[in-house]
Amino acid sequence: MKHYPPSIIQFKEFIELKDYRAPTKETYVRYVWKLSQHYGCDPARLSENQLRQYFLFLREERQCSPSLMKMAKWSLRCFYRDCLKVTGWKVFEDLRIAEPQTLPLVLTREQVQRVLGAVREPRFATCLRLMYHCGLRVGEAVSLQVRDVLGRQSPPCLHIRNGKGGKDRYVPMAVVMVEELRQWWRTHQHPQWVFPSKGEPMAAAPMSVAAVQEVFRQAREASGIGAEATCHTLRHSYATHLLEEGVSLRQISAYLGHESLDTTVIYTHLTAISEARTQAALQVLYAPRQL
Repeated sequence: MKHYPPSIIQFKEFIELKDYRAPTKETYVRYVWKLSQHYGCDPARLSENQLRQYFLFLREERQCSPSLMKMAKWSLRCFYRDCLKVTGWKVFEDLRIAEPQTLPLVLTREQVQRVLGAVREPRFATCLRLMYHCGLRVGEAVSLQVRDVLGRQSPPCLHIRNGKGGKDRYVPMAVVMVEELRQWWRTHQHPQWVFPSKGEPMAAAPMSVAAVQEVFRQAREASGIGAEATCHTLRHSYATHLLEEGVSLRQISAYLGHESLDTTVIYTHLTAISEARTQAALQVLYAPRQL
């Protein structure tokens, strides 16, 4: 059991008052604890310069990724500014973390059908098809409850509860997807989970994220799809294919549960159809006027 110094005990209590998700609370405390271990003292006694040196250590010696650097920054800023009420420090503004701008991998529609067609076990086949059909994260798909499938509404949709950032959202479905979910549910008739864990008929938990990821990996290899593709690639493909069909960027952003439209804009760079439209428009603009 960890023996936290007084300021971290205070921080733990402070974090419990926040409306953060449990993993976020644990992460914030963990990063402050790492700082305490680095210097071997109560972090409340550290100076701004010592904190600055710690960030340099993370970046230059530990070579932490931008995402880890960001988490350290937000955790320690919450500790010093919000909890300890430290004022006048500029280190958090001085620390700039640039994320590499890489485009996500997107499968063609034919590739999606190939990889999904290589999945033989019905529970995984239905789960992965649903992930592509609704742009779900794998954790959202496996934790789907029967009450969340609103198949009798017009149009039918899924209620995604407590998604990333603790937010709910509604995602539309086609009638054929609703019917596939119904047919799958009839094979087990679990009162709570759409995808219960395998074993006992009334399993207390849904099937695991790791199991779905492993099945996708095997299907990817069997279908000859590139090794970079993951379950999350289905989500990127969903967004790109909707955009190609003319669905507005704002609607897609809402379906994905993005906090900002800027996050969704990246998919405009991934659509072959939109590129073709751009080329056609450029040809019109370039063409000399008919006199």
